[in-house]
Amino acid sequence: MTDRLSGIREFATVAEAGSFAAAAARLNLSRSAVGKAVAKLEARLGVRLCHRTTRVLTLTEDGQAFYERCTRVLRELEQAELALESGLTEAVGKVRVTVPVVFGRHCIAPVLYDVMRKCPRLVVEIAFTDRPVDLIEEGYDLAVRNGTLPHDPGLMTRTIARQRMTVCASPAYLQRHGRPTTLADLPSHQAIDYANPRYTRTWLFPDSQGKNVQVVMNGRLRLDDLEAISDAAAAGLGLAWLPCWLIRSRVAKGELVRLFDELPATEFNSSALWPQTPFTPLRLRVLIDALAAQVPSMMG
Repeated sequence: MTDRLSGIREFATVAEAGSFAAAAARLNLSRSAVGKAVAKLEARLGVRLCHRTTRVLTLTEDGQAFYERCTRVLRELEQAELALESGLTEAVGKVRVTVPVVFGRHCIAPVLYDVMRKCPRLVVEIAFTDRPVDLIEEGYDLAVRNGTLPHDPGLMTRTIARQRMTVCASPAYLQRHGRPTTLADLPSHQAIDYANPRYTRTWLFPDSQGKNVQVVMNGRLRLDDLEAISDAAAAGLGLAWLPCWLIRSRVAKGELVRLFDELPATEFNSSALWPQTPFTPLRLRVLIDALAAQVPSMMG
C-alpha cells in the first residue's frame, strides 16, 4: 500500500500549484525531489500525467482524471488523520503560520514560543508579512489578521483580541505646534501616515452613533512600518495614529503623549483564520486557544 501511495501527494500538489517549484515550496522539498517522485509515479502507472515545458505545466487527460481521484483519496486520508489526532493529548507535528510583521513579532510570536516550550514535539514555522496571504493556495495552517475580514466560506475564524487606536505625539512637537483639542484641529497638523503599495490607512474616529468618521490628514512623511512611525513620532516629526499597545512603553517613558483619550476610540478585531476541516488538529487548537487567552492582556 505504501508503494502505491508513493508520489501521489507530490503529483496532486504539482497539479494544484501549477509548477514543480511551487509544489516543492509547499511540500518543503527540493524541486528535483518532487520531479523524481512524479516521474516514478508516471513510470509505475505507465502513463504521462503532465505536459512539461519551460514555462507551462498542464495535466494530460489521464493526469486530470487521476488527479480528481487522488484528491478524494488524499482528503479521506487527511480526515482520518485528523479524527485520530483529535484523540491525542499532546500537540505534535508542524504548523505553518503567517502573521503581520510588527503585531506578529510583539504580540503573536511570544505566545507561540510559550506553547512550543510546553509542547516539545510541536514544530512551528512563522512567516512575518503584511501582504494578503491565501492560506489554502500557499499552504498555511493558520493566519492572524487585523481589521475587517473578507468572507471566505473555506476558512474558520476566531477573534483573539481587540486593538484600540490612539493619536499620539512627542512633547517637543506639541510644544512647537500646540496640542489639538478637537478632531477638527487635526488636519492643520503634520501627520505621519502608514502607507505601502497595497494599502493606505486612513484615520478613523467613531461618532456619537458609533459610525467611523474619516479625518483627512496632511503630512510629508509616509512609512510602511508601524514601529518606524512610532520612532518618527517620538522624534517630533508629527502626529501618529497607532495601536495603544505599540506605544505603551514610550508613553510610560514620556517620549510620547496620547491625545483625545476622553473621546471614543476606533477599535478593531485581531482574528485567527484557518482552513475549514471536519476536525481541527490538536496542534492547531492549542495555538488558537493560547492566542485567545494571552493576546488580550498585551493590548493594555
